Amino acid sequence: MVSSLSVEQRRSRRWGIFFKLLTFGYLFVAMYLVVGDNFSDKAISSEPHTALVDIQGAISADSEASADTIVHGLRAAFKDENTEAVILRINSPGGSPVQSGYVYDEIKRLRQLYPTTKVYAVISDIGASGAYYIAAAADEIYADKASLVGSIGVISSSFGFVEVLEKLGVERRVMTAGEHKAFLDPFAPLKATERQFWEGVLDTTHQQFIDQVKKGRGDRLKDDAKLFSGLIWTGEQSLELGLIDGLGSTGYVAREVVGVDNIVDFTPSMTPWEKLADRFGVSVARTLSTELGLKTPPLQ
Repeated sequence: MVSSLSVEQRRSRRWGIFFKLLTFGYLFVAMYLVVGDNFSDKAISSEPHTALVDIQGAISADSEASADTIVHGLRAAFKDENTEAVILRINSPGGSPVQSGYVYDEIKRLRQLYPTTKVYAVISDIGASGAYYIAAAADEIYADKASLVGSIGVISSSFGFVEVLEKLGVERRVMTAGEHKAFLDPFAPLKATERQFWEGVLDTTHQQFIDQVKKGRGDRLKDDAKLFSGLIWTGEQSLELGLIDGLGSTGYVAREVVGVDNIVDFTPSMTPWEKLADRFGVSVARTLSTELGLKTPPLQ
């Protein structure tokens, strides 16, 4: 009985070692593929090239299109001695005016540091609101004829549930230090004075947006009051209004405008470990950690 148990334990250990080695091999291959992808995606050309930085999705501090991420890519692109020009490839509905302002200012600063390196913004599906704010800092803007461009405006929206609470017989209890501390509370009536104050904040932000667009676009903008009304136009309409300089894709701008069709992507990407987690998911990561003895499986 004891001999049989000992044999069974040794067999169990051998299988355990086998599966751990198999897991190590699997992890090694996965890491090799991820790291290989990471380096091949970001291999810097030793020849003259057009640098590319992507702005994809909503612009916010905690998104892939954060100011920190975009600026990191821009600085690397400008710093590279083989960069002939920089293209910002934009596909974004906009987002934070603060994040957009950071990127706008950084583009202007980098252009002063590298006066011979031009920046071109290329809008694909959409370049609206904060995304157009950033594009306005470029030397020239291009888009497809069907791209959506503009939306130079500011919005603040919410809901009011005052009457709902009254019908339900719910009493709202809010205590503040400061007369207007809770002025955007959706469960309290919005006072006329508070509405006026908030509209003033939005107007100020809107004017900042307008000023930066005018500064970036200059006399290329048509004298049309609707430009800053928050409306959005197609690329073809935008060209007529002076919001963009031409119709074309990223490849077109690199080839025909910059004159260097060798494009190198400087967009910051996830680390190898982040890619691994993203590709294989949380469940696989848990399995790996359990097999490697890094995590004790829960008792059943």
